[in-house]
Amino acid sequence: MAQFEFIEWLALWLLETSIFHFDWDEGNSSKSQIKHGVLNVEVEEVFVSGLLAPLGVQFSPVVEEERLAVIGSTIQGKILTIVFTLRDGKIRPISSRVANRKEREIYENVCKIS
Repeated sequence: MAQFEFIEWLALWLLETSIFHFDWDEGNSSKSQIKHGVLNVEVEEVFVSGLLAPLGVQFSPVVEEERLAVIGSTIQGKILTIVFTLRDGKIRPISSRVANRKEREIYENVCKIS
């Protein structure tokens, strides 16, 4: 399982950004739906909602391109973990899935949700 280290700039960027642009390509546009039942629109809802907890930058396993992760809620209340990269100012989702118990606890603590 990937491991992430919190980075302050990610939290600031998420709080300051009001409009997010997404880069969906053939390789990532249907992967999360097929593997985890997560729709692209749900991934986008997490960023637009503003109720998310940044996990940070992936440090293990080591990858060539910087990967970031957040935990957040869809409009329907589904808590997702999303791994993404930033390319040309756009969010390029790599994977998304329903958050596990530990990730939900992190989200609830950061966003003060019971």
